[in-house]
Amino acid sequence: MTTVQGEGEGEVKIDVESDIVLARRAVRDVAAALGFAMTDTTRIVTAASELARNTYKYAGKGVMQWRILSNGQSQGIELKFDDRGPGISDISEAMSEGFSTGGGLGMGLPGAKRLMDEMEIRSIAGEGTTIIVRKWRRN
Repeated sequence: MTTVQGEGEGEVKIDVESDIVLARRAVRDVAAALGFAMTDTTRIVTAASELARNTYKYAGKGVMQWRILSNGQSQGIELKFDDRGPGISDISEAMSEGFSTGGGLGMGLPGAKRLMDEMEIRSIAGEGTTIIVRKWRRN
């Protein structure tokens, strides 16, 4: 379910696998409205898809919140993924290429970081994970 919270922000609950598609669509719509180039829009949507899939796969459910950013010179988009899952026990290990606890290729977190301009991860084992990524529009 997509909820617009106010001017320039909204959220998508990630409760079932099909919510990943809703998250992708919401991010694509916001990036297009901000005037991101097609290549950057694709990067943002791909990162959102990876992070939404991780939220669903490892935590079972969570939420993606998006908001429009402005630093006075450029606009951007911020995506925040929040869950109450098992957490990431070793963030540096999880950020290494090829590391996977779920049998995948291990490209999710490092791939998302490469696609975006900024990434922050906060995780507490047994309590959950918050991942924030940002992309700034090139002028």
